[in-house]
Amino acid sequence: MAEGPPGVRRRGVLRATGLALLAAPLGCAARAPAALDAAGAQRLLDRRARELLAPAQGTRPADPLSARLARVPLRSWTYRVVSVSTDATGERATVRADLDHRIAGHDPAPVTTARTLALRRGPDRWHVTAERPAPGARPGVWDHGPVDVVHGTRTLVLGTARGEEHHTELTRLAALADRAVEEVGTAWGEDWRRRLLVVVPGSPEAMAALLGEPAAGYRGIAAVTTGRRGPGPADRIVVNPEAYRELSAFGRRIVLTHEATHVATRAHTSARTPMWLSEGYADWAAHRAEPAGPALRRRAPALARAVRAGRVPERLPTDADFGFGNDPERLARAYEGAWLACRLVADHWGRPRLNALYRAVDAARPGAGAVEAALDEVLGVTTAELTARWRARLLRDLG
Repeated sequence: MAEGPPGVRRRGVLRATGLALLAAPLGCAARAPAALDAAGAQRLLDRRARELLAPAQGTRPADPLSARLARVPLRSWTYRVVSVSTDATGERATVRADLDHRIAGHDPAPVTTARTLALRRGPDRWHVTAERPAPGARPGVWDHGPVDVVHGTRTLVLGTARGEEHHTELTRLAALADRAVEEVGTAWGEDWRRRLLVVVPGSPEAMAALLGEPAAGYRGIAAVTTGRRGPGPADRIVVNPEAYRELSAFGRRIVLTHEATHVATRAHTSARTPMWLSEGYADWAAHRAEPAGPALRRRAPALARAVRAGRVPERLPTDADFGFGNDPERLARAYEGAWLACRLVADHWGRPRLNALYRAVDAARPGAGAVEAALDEVLGVTTAELTARWRARLLRDLG
């Protein structure tokens, strides 16, 4: 999407091509009036943006925190003042602002976050002394420290910088993510942007903060994908560094391909899409080269244990079965069962029909019958008939 050059004002707001955050006192301020008003604060933040986003050839201000974002390839950065409050002395002020940023090559629309900036009045200027996420707002990965950046062929990895060894890990991750793009392309097709943005925070707690969720819900979860349908910023694949590090090379490939599939299918995923189809399809795309027989049982151990114990599921997994707070065995059976349901469709009806089913559910008329209508249209079966075939395959392959 084309934009104007740095410094172009649109409705009084600066759009620029870089990023910066927390600042030591800077000389990026308008001359202070007796009291700072919204217009004066906007001018201050416009100038702050211009200075912090200037090319690195010696023109950036001496801001120690701008180094956190020096390598992040941002296409745009915008401050929009929401409110200004000054203390009783008139020497300090707090500005609440919305910040829009876009990462070059990935975000077709801005990411918007709320920020709080602390200001102090000097002899002739106001200065920004600190900036942080507004209460309740999600931080950026840069709020947790300097950002390391690795460019793959079709992947950009942003990680909390922790030295050369960690940079090597991010480089390997970028290579696996590039491979995932190719694997997903052979499964889903080419009608998606075929680019991945991967974020690797420094800890599970930092991961949870980026997602705006309690950390307990992501223990043992190696990665998740953010995003929503429709125009907006690109999905972020957010990696749990501890859980990801525990995976084998095979497991890392599966996780990244699974999450890349969610990115690819986002435009055709809606509230009508059941989780057995969205999660099962993502696992099918990641595991599609896996053979049947003993290897299949090793890839679905929780469900295999249940089948061998005579507990063949009566129904396809429900959305409730996929809750991260569930018993781990129940959660594992849900993912494994969903994968094998999509594998059944691909094996019996073919990959094009599985892809058509996914799209047909999303395109169906809103209502409880979306899945039933899509199954009838694409496969010529009912949910009950698909379930019966699936249960028979579980007995055959896992029993």
